[in-house]
Amino acid sequence: MSMQAQAGNAPHQNVLILHPNDDVAIARCDLAAQQELHVERGDARSLHTRQPIPGGHKVALHAIATGQPVRRYGQVIGFATQPIAAGEHVHTHNLAATDFDREYAFGVDARPVQVLPPDQRRTFLGYRRPDGRVGTRNYVALISTVNCSAHTTREIAHHFTPERLAAYPNVDGVIALTHHTGCSLQLGGPDYVLLQRTLAGMATHPNVGAYAFVGLGCEENQTGDLIENYALDQVPGALPDGPIGLVIQDLGGVRKTVEAGIAAVERLLPIANQATRTPVPISELALALQCGGSDAWSGVTANPVVGLVTDELVRQGGAVLLGETPEIYGAEQLLTRRAISEEVGQKLLDQIHWWEEHARQTGAVLDNNPSPGNKAGGLTTIYEKSLGAIAKAGCTPLTGVYEYAEPLTTRGVAWMNSPGNDWIAVTGQVASGCNLVVFTTGRGSAFGFKPAPVVKVCTNSTLYARMQDDMDLNAGRVLDGESMQVIAQELLDLVVAVASGQPSKSEAQGIGEAEFCPWGMGGIL
Repeated sequence: MSMQAQAGNAPHQNVLILHPNDDVAIARCDLAAQQELHVERGDARSLHTRQPIPGGHKVALHAIATGQPVRRYGQVIGFATQPIAAGEHVHTHNLAATDFDREYAFGVDARPVQVLPPDQRRTFLGYRRPDGRVGTRNYVALISTVNCSAHTTREIAHHFTPERLAAYPNVDGVIALTHHTGCSLQLGGPDYVLLQRTLAGMATHPNVGAYAFVGLGCEENQTGDLIENYALDQVPGALPDGPIGLVIQDLGGVRKTVEAGIAAVERLLPIANQATRTPVPISELALALQCGGSDAWSGVTANPVVGLVTDELVRQGGAVLLGETPEIYGAEQLLTRRAISEEVGQKLLDQIHWWEEHARQTGAVLDNNPSPGNKAGGLTTIYEKSLGAIAKAGCTPLTGVYEYAEPLTTRGVAWMNSPGNDWIAVTGQVASGCNLVVFTTGRGSAFGFKPAPVVKVCTNSTLYARMQDDMDLNAGRVLDGESMQVIAQELLDLVVAVASGQPSKSEAQGIGEAEFCPWGMGGIL
């Protein structure tokens, strides 16, 4: 989409036109009133701005009447709410996400992928687990079943300082996965199922070498039920006698549970430390893709760069999982066209329709997203944001559609239902089995996640210069005329290096424990 459109826009031009059918151009930098626009397209040659326009924002290439669609990427991003003159700033004051009919075709753009044979695939250094899956990290995880045990869980985990872990060089750390739910839930209800599925997914995650549950004792989400419902005592694990469950009320209080927890981890550490990295093909990578703090350049630089990496990983036999269903609203028809079957495409549409109904029931609107920061960065409607976001998905077929935290079993590009919220979505993607996260940002996200390392890709060079300690790669170089393919190769090399143990920028700062946040739909009783 935008990858090809950029080719005709030279770096010296002060605006970008992303597609021949677009009604708007994107300002490369802040534009003054009456500034001449350096465009090379028909009647737009002698355009001048009618008012100051911030960098990243849209300028009309021709007059647009009230009610008419406005296109970017060659797709509808909204409808004019008032007459728009050529050279005028196009944003929230004159553009809105009015509903429109989308053509839902299934599979018409699904093109077969020639997957490389195993002996031709790149490799990384990973931890091969007993079930055959591969981890990029090796953590001991302490998982609270309820918010009431969160403090105790953290106290146990934080006892294990780097000094105390020095004797276990193959263990990346002891982490506390805590949350704010676990009780006042309907037994067997949607929130109960989502929470248990998420916690079970984290316990059995390939980046977790050993784990223990920490509960209070009287909560709705009982440790024993969690183990039984997900047959965790039958999954190959660290201990032959099954998962460890620490219950505060049974052990005599917080202090005694902390002591018992420390003893339990000391029992688990030598077992987890037996794991070693070995060369494995990158087909064992399962990438979670996310964008947060997006701006107008997200769909022009970082997301298309990630899309090229997606295509290459799929060619290498790997798996890619996207999420945040409300953030493809208005662009979902482009993914259904790539579905490998009508069933897969319809599952995605069913999730879209669920969100439409959920928004109606809660009195919300899906165009509440973009956020204020997104809008300040030039994004106006959810349609515009969605079209930029799906560029991360590359061009290969959509092979699967999953519910939140449902185990990922397909290769290729898949979708997981989740809210448009970074930490909730990533929690579900990692619980599904993703062992590394690639995260794009234009406004500057400080996101990290344990136990899966996060590689952050920024959309513009200004952000990279300001937040170099947090950004792993600068895709904004695309706007300076550098090859998108070259930058995508750098990103793939970086993904392989981080998967092999090189700390990402967020990991180097210890970020990622507080970001664990299972999705709760609000069913608190």
